[in-house]
Amino acid sequence: MMHKVMKHTNNVLRHTRRVVIFVIGSTVFLFGVILIFIPGPAIIVIPIGLAILATEFIWARTLLHKVREKVKETKDKIIK
Repeated sequence: MMHKVMKHTNNVLRHTRRVVIFVIGSTVFLFGVILIFIPGPAIIVIPIGLAILATEFIWARTLLHKVREKVKETKDKIIK
């Protein structure tokens, strides 16, 4: 019986963590998108939001990797 309770508790905690990470990461990401249209450091805030989301979601990790590659390509073009 105790094993079932512990397993259920772990599942609830895992899902709660995912929801909290989603809410915080999405909020930071969307704030970064808003900063594209108003003066602000959108180029810094958007990757931070993606990095938060990437701690729990594979799609965000993939998107963050693509953003990093584009930034690196752009930087290399500017430096040359």
